[in-house]
Amino acid sequence: MLSKKTKYGIKALAYIARKKDRKPVQTSEISESENISQKFLESILLELRKSGFLGSKKGKGGGYYLIKEPEEIKMTAVIRVLEGPIAMVPCVSLNYYEKCDDCPDENTCAVHKLMIQVRDASLNILGENTLRDIATSQ
Repeated sequence: MLSKKTKYGIKALAYIARKKDRKPVQTSEISESENISQKFLESILLELRKSGFLGSKKGKGGGYYLIKEPEEIKMTAVIRVLEGPIAMVPCVSLNYYEKCDDCPDENTCAVHKLMIQVRDASLNILGENTLRDIATSQ
């Protein structure tokens, strides 16, 4: 299940991406529009800034803005920053692989085979969608 942190992060990025003038957007504006706790949103936006998705400007006219164009930001990258691995179990993760403690042989494990299919389908969907796609889908 997608965490609230990730859900709110995607909503905030989409809100910022929909702004035509590309000027910094205040946290309070996003919070009010998207019905997200401002304090929680600030921590999410800070993480997105540290990860290179957003820039920020302090003072009058300050706020957060996209560093890259929305079509350059893939949903796989956003999910990995905010949520972590896309795979549901560590033994099929491409970036966070770990052998499962309870599995003697991944090659014969029914769960492993199923989760590879789930991972690949998720990667396909998330990899084909950019922030632009998400922001313009409303």
